[in-house]
Parts: sequence; C-alpha cells; structure tokens
Amino acid sequence: MKMKFDLDFYNGYTDSLNNYAGIFKRLTAKTFKHLNITGYYLVEVNLIDSAEIQDVNKEYRGIDAPTDVISFAYRDKVVGEVNIIQDNDTPILLGSILIAVDVAMNQAEQYNHDLRRELKFLYLHGLLHLLGYDHNNEEEEKKMFGLQDEILGKRKEKNNEQ
Repeated sequence: MKMKFDLDFYNGYTDSLNNYAGIFKRLTAKTFKHLNITGYYLVEVNLIDSAEIQDVNKEYRGIDAPTDVISFAYRDKVVGEVNIIQDNDTPILLGSILIAVDVAMNQAEQYNHDLRRELKFLYLHGLLHLLGYDHNNEEEEKKMFGLQDEILGKRKEKNNEQ
C-alpha cells in the first residue's frame, strides 16, 4: 500500500491562517515520505488560542497553564485492544493536534524566527508524537528533535550583531 492521508484542518483563531491547511498537508507528505510511512491515515489539526489549550492542558494533563501544542495519539497500543484491519478506502485516524496560535506567536518572537516557521515546527512536533515519537529521555529527545531538524531544516537564527 502506498502512502495516503487526509488532513482535517480546523481554524478557530483567525481566517488569515487558513493557508496553513495546505502548508500542513505538504509537511505531512514530506514527513511520511522521509519516514517511509505507507498506509492511509487521517490527521486532525486545530488552531486555537491559549485559553482553549489551557483548558485542555488542565483537563487532560493536570497542568493549569497554556502550552504551545498538545497531541492526542489514537494509535497508541492499549493492552487488550482489538487491532483494526486497514483497507485501502478507509483512513486510520492517527490523532489530533492542537496548536495555540498566540503562544506560537510569542515563541516565534522569542526564538527570532517567523510565525510560519514556528507553526510548522509545532505541527511537525505534534505529528511526530502521533507517529509514536517522544522526548521523555535524552535518547528519545535527540532522535525526535533530530528528525524535526532533518524534515524542516536547521533553524536559522537572526544575526544579533549591532
């Protein structure tokens, strides 16, 4: 089976970001190709604000503070779970990615790059989580962040000379 995917894009922040549906689709295709992923998958992404992501962070992670991105992976293995047989016509839902745009804006400024770079980084970070990557220890972090650099290219910092 070849690689195929659908992207459900929900923009609850501002219409000026609707072009990210295409940007995230291209980034998903690039990521799947880079990782040699085959199959038919569905990824959901939601652009929201810091208040909404704080509510989700509090409910699901017990942290009453906003964050930049949260992923809900639906393919995580659970003991006793029945395996779903995949066919060519029905995508398997990988999961949902929530991105707080206002947090991303602040981080883009802090890291001296544009919002486009930050949103792509956060989307890719969430997508890698959906694909089973994590950063709970130094080895996992090195692998995951290395993949992010390979797929996006190294981050280019602005020259701070005066």
